[in-house]
Amino acid sequence: MTAELIRQRPLRVVGLLATRPTDEERGPLVRMHPEDARTRLLVNGELAWVYGPRRHELAEVRVDGNLTRGDVVLRDVLGAAPSEVVRVVKPDLDDRRSQTFV
Repeated sequence: MTAELIRQRPLRVVGLLATRPTDEERGPLVRMHPEDARTRLLVNGELAWVYGPRRHELAEVRVDGNLTRGDVVLRDVLGAAPSEVVRVVKPDLDDRRSQTFV
């Protein structure tokens, strides 16, 4: 299996959290096992694309050794539900074609 296919391997949503405006920590977040983050070349605090079945958005990565490999917990990420499959992908900031300048 190529490295690119390993980085694209889907992950199962085992938890979905929604925050309130009064919560201290809010915003899109994906918690994942350290090995899943490592294979995707992601580190704690970095932004990554979360591709769900209905939409995709950027979320902060939080490495969590308490999760089972292959599972993720999402916070404030729309378009995904528990037990669905998502892909977490590192943004390609070196590809000028994928960058939009305003």
